[in-house]
Amino acid sequence: MYHFKQVFTAACIGMLVFGVTYITLGSILPSVADKFDLDEIKSGTLTSILPIGVMVGSLLFGPIVDRYGYKILFIITTLLIIPAFEGIAFTESYFLLQVCIFVIGWGGGILNGATNALVSDISTGHKGANLSLLGAFFGFGALGMPFLLGALSEHFNYTDILSSVGIVLALVLFFFLSIRFPAPKQAQGFPIKEGVGLLKDPGLLLIGLFLFFQSGTEALANNWTTTFLQKGISITGKDSLFILTFYIAGLTAARLVLGYILKVISSYYLMMISLVLSIIGGVILLTAHTYSQSLMAYIINGIGFAAGFPVMLAYAGQLFPALSGTAFGIVLVIALIGNTIVNYLFGILSHSYGVYLLPWLLMITAVCRIIILFLFKKNVSSKIKF
Repeated sequence: MYHFKQVFTAACIGMLVFGVTYITLGSILPSVADKFDLDEIKSGTLTSILPIGVMVGSLLFGPIVDRYGYKILFIITTLLIIPAFEGIAFTESYFLLQVCIFVIGWGGGILNGATNALVSDISTGHKGANLSLLGAFFGFGALGMPFLLGALSEHFNYTDILSSVGIVLALVLFFFLSIRFPAPKQAQGFPIKEGVGLLKDPGLLLIGLFLFFQSGTEALANNWTTTFLQKGISITGKDSLFILTFYIAGLTAARLVLGYILKVISSYYLMMISLVLSIIGGVILLTAHTYSQSLMAYIINGIGFAAGFPVMLAYAGQLFPALSGTAFGIVLVIALIGNTIVNYLFGILSHSYGVYLLPWLLMITAVCRIIILFLFKKNVSSKIKF
């Protein structure tokens, strides 16, 4: 037997670690680009390594947790993330930097998928609400890195800050070791035929396609915000980090509120409202010329992005409760393909046309998600609760 609060806490800590790993590269990208003399295309290539690592982790975690459970995967992943952080902080080798970024992406991908699947498994009701609360801890983790870098950059080098964070993560390992996790759902053997069959399910594929654009959009905001604000609007590096911090704060606060709102309001209509907010945020950013206008745009975008992953993953959990880890893995891999493609595409576009295209891509991806959400509801309205 396991204790619900302890397991939910472990999932929240794991998601917090994922938030730290996922936002770090975007926060330090200008400094890393200066250190290794990277142009826009090389920077885009570097940022694409992180989601590739996350993708590999997402491919692995599903069948493993369905067959063997969660605890061993949480422990091994944390053990590998810690030295990767130290490597990013101190390496002078561009190749080793790429390896370390891949490792934290791999570990983050496992933690992201496994924590979501874990909360879905232990939630007998209100999956969307619990997943939204879990998602808020991604925001707490992601919020910490740009805040620390912005607040401490005048006194410490970014390498010292990263190194200290890596050491603190060692405490997480001891908590994972000390608690009991749920037993595996497929302890007698993984049902390969049923797992492969998920790849043909139209509802699951539509969830994956939605998250393809959702993940791509969030990647643009996470990885290119500081560069866009510094080059496109001439905002200082310190101020751009604070804007990134407020963007994550808006996303985090919205997910905390969604944990309660989703218990009383249709998730479908809430998603539509969120997507409209994303378009509004893109329009404001497109016309922004000042710090305050940019700040407003990113806060609105953060609120608009908040519902995407929790709501769509809750739908996946409702559709496939017996194979939740595998189902989550499939849609997260599709999402991360979108993350990689959109990141790399924007690197090429910004090299040719400038970073000014960022607001346009944010709006285009929002329109794509509105269309996909409509098709998804039409396809599975009789199978799950909206």
